[in-house]
Amino acid sequence: MAAPKFAPVPSVEHVRAYASPPVAPGASSPTRPGDLVGAQPSGEQLGYQGPDQGYALTIAAKFHGRLHLSAGEHEHDVMRGCVGIALRRASMFSRAPVVHDLTIAFTVWGLLDPAAPADLVTLRRATFAGVGNPHHYREARAIADSVPESTLRMSPAQVSSVYPGQWRSLLGR
Repeated sequence: MAAPKFAPVPSVEHVRAYASPPVAPGASSPTRPGDLVGAQPSGEQLGYQGPDQGYALTIAAKFHGRLHLSAGEHEHDVMRGCVGIALRRASMFSRAPVVHDLTIAFTVWGLLDPAAPADLVTLRRATFAGVGNPHHYREARAIADSVPESTLRMSPAQVSSVYPGQWRSLLGR
């Protein structure tokens, strides 16, 4: 803080500079009951962790009314299954979900195609049936895990170029 002009100050004053404290604090360690020890757990039904995953629901809402569903399919079922795929893709790149993640998820299942192959529609109808119900967590996780990592690493343009001719390869079948 500056001193007033009338305060006596020696003409040659030592200039202060930053100095470290004599003792550095110890490394932090998990001490609370909820703290993770080691890395984030991974395994069956634990999902794929990533930042701001709830944003995928906001992006998915923009596809409302744009999905081509057959008789017996429900939009909330396919949304839940495809959001899981999109979150898995986003976590692979250590980022929050973006529209391309959902575009790829909807494309590999033929939901953006009004003339999707009949056998894909049959498979999709059976796979996504009831997944929108919160009690069907295992089924939703199975959908997210079913798409191969090689497909998820593709760009939306690459997926579009392979679909619909080789949709089975996109789904690892």
